[in-house]
Amino acid sequence: MPISAFEPKPLLGIGSKLTRRQFCRRATTVMAAPLILPASVLGLNGAVAPSNRIVFGCIGVGSRARHVMPSFLAQKDIVFAAVSDCREDRLKSAKAIMDAHYGNRDCRMYPDFLELLGRKEIDAVFIAMGDRWHTPASVYAARAGKDIYCEKPISMTVREGRALVDACRRYGTIYQAGTQRRSTGSYRFAVEMVRQGRIGRVHTVEMQVWTGPTVPHDTPAPVPQGWDYDRWLGPVQWRPYVPGRVEGANWNYFWDTGEGPVIGMGCHYTDQMQWALERDHMGPVEFEGQCTWPDPAQFMSETPVTAEVRCRYADGVVGSMYSRGSFTERYIRYIGDEGWIQVDDETDAVTAKPESILNLRAAGGSDWVDAGDHVRNLLACIRSRRPTICHPEAAHRAQTICQAINIGLRLGRTLRWDPVRERFDNEEANRMLWREPRSPWSI
Repeated sequence: MPISAFEPKPLLGIGSKLTRRQFCRRATTVMAAPLILPASVLGLNGAVAPSNRIVFGCIGVGSRARHVMPSFLAQKDIVFAAVSDCREDRLKSAKAIMDAHYGNRDCRMYPDFLELLGRKEIDAVFIAMGDRWHTPASVYAARAGKDIYCEKPISMTVREGRALVDACRRYGTIYQAGTQRRSTGSYRFAVEMVRQGRIGRVHTVEMQVWTGPTVPHDTPAPVPQGWDYDRWLGPVQWRPYVPGRVEGANWNYFWDTGEGPVIGMGCHYTDQMQWALERDHMGPVEFEGQCTWPDPAQFMSETPVTAEVRCRYADGVVGSMYSRGSFTERYIRYIGDEGWIQVDDETDAVTAKPESILNLRAAGGSDWVDAGDHVRNLLACIRSRRPTICHPEAAHRAQTICQAINIGLRLGRTLRWDPVRERFDNEEANRMLWREPRSPWSI
């Protein structure tokens, strides 16, 4: 059962003694005075009693955490007791947000997330650190006995992802990957139509992410005050602080801290593809494609600018992903031998042929911006101890597709993949399935 953050305190210290006269006087006073308790303590008027709340900590409180946090704070049966970040400014402002929401000053701040994980009253954590931290922080949280909601991508390498799956299984962790489109009305409808055979047998899944940004060359600079840069780097190799490399979203376009749009957005779509095709415990067997790279004379970023890649399942179904166009042009389309159905990510619009398919869609349903249903699924599973809608194995398999795509692009070759053994037919590619974390962040 969830542990309450509000443990009752003893009326007397250990070893205190009461005379019979003192006891009778106190008992009389208590019985004579009216007992008034707030409705929130009793769980009335729609409130949830503290003893029934799930106590959370938030690890990483940057822009992504603040985007998703309203979906958490809207849930009346959870309370955030602590926040952690390696940047002092973010840490203080996150505490201010929590304190304002709960009308108190109880939220604790931890520059070191391991100290947050050491708090026994915390039942679960919301992890929204940089991508390089997602697996290590999740594994440490699982070992600490915490349930987890972690932002995507769940890992930086295939073997990291498998280590995460194994850790959650070993410690009985309830884990929800932040690919919230599994809990979004438009995407769920498209998947349902595919599974019902409304477009016939699916032979192709087409996915489009955006053109990868490029980052101009920049030079090292002093680390900003209040920023623990060594902890920010965490498990990746040490590098000098270069503003253009780490600030804003630029870290997404360097191989040690990110992997470009193919990972950043692509894992949402490969997750949907796997789910629609009912292959959460399996994956494709071949990867091929081509891309364009940043001009090293002008840019220091490393990830592809444009790409066209394909993955093929053993039964011949093909997943095609394009990195092209603008951010607003992203979509996923399922193509069958009797029609197609598409979800446009920017507008949440669903289109299809035959158009009559759209008449089957029920009214309502949240869009992907609102992660509330995804959070509610996590909370229900924490209580039931059943797997979430995007459990570790499913998230890992979807992530593996994107990681294999990037490995193939970096090597410039077609790769065969064994989804059971999780190995390529090429030893150079297999060496890219893992990278040794910087000490002391081994998992």
